[in-house]
Amino acid sequence: MRTRGKIHTVPVFLLACLLLGALTGCAGVAVGPRPAPGSPGRAQIEQLLAAVQVVPHRPHAGGYERDCGSGEGCVFGPAWSDDHDGPGGHDGCDTRNNVLARQLTEVAYRPGTRNCVVQSGTLADPYTGTRIVFDRRSAQQMPVDHIYPLAAAWDMGAAAWTPTQRIRFANDIDYNLQATDRATNTAKSDSTPAQWLPPSRPGHCYYAGRYLTVALRYQLPVTAADHGVLREIAARCD
Repeated sequence: MRTRGKIHTVPVFLLACLLLGALTGCAGVAVGPRPAPGSPGRAQIEQLLAAVQVVPHRPHAGGYERDCGSGEGCVFGPAWSDDHDGPGGHDGCDTRNNVLARQLTEVAYRPGTRNCVVQSGTLADPYTGTRIVFDRRSAQQMPVDHIYPLAAAWDMGAAAWTPTQRIRFANDIDYNLQATDRATNTAKSDSTPAQWLPPSRPGHCYYAGRYLTVALRYQLPVTAADHGVLREIAARCD
């Protein structure tokens, strides 16, 4: 632009920072972090927010028992069952391995398992914003999270579902399952968005979109507090 007859050019270092999205080494340049891959934009999340049912607070239906031992409720079926009618069901491979095969890169399978049992791979974790190396020898360090928690789903309506629908929900590899690290999964537990958000801010739009998509797909409501948090996230999404 011209000011008082002089031509002002953008400093080379500033132009480089803006073009490359550099987050360090460019003092005074405010460049926001890029959303996690697969994140929806603001308009998409706002559409989901407009469509989802909102309730004042989370009820407590009672009777939730996830474990399947003797005398336990097993209300969502055995963990990672292949015996369901959703994607990946009855394919001879359990749900957890289906998730790892989908979400990891550089996947290697245990020989003799017909490309079922994931032995190693790398996860680009949207929750933590890090790349995590998976090795089956320490498999417990990479749990699989239910984005819309099972306990919350039970309270919000799943208590009235058929067992078949609950098992499908618990093993939904298309929408409701996300591999992450153990510490993050433990911190999240059965929390909903008003209580917990991914530690990596670029993962917030991804999480919000996935959470709302699951809610709508299964006709589950969100609380007013959750809706408010997700609306604030949407305002920051591209």
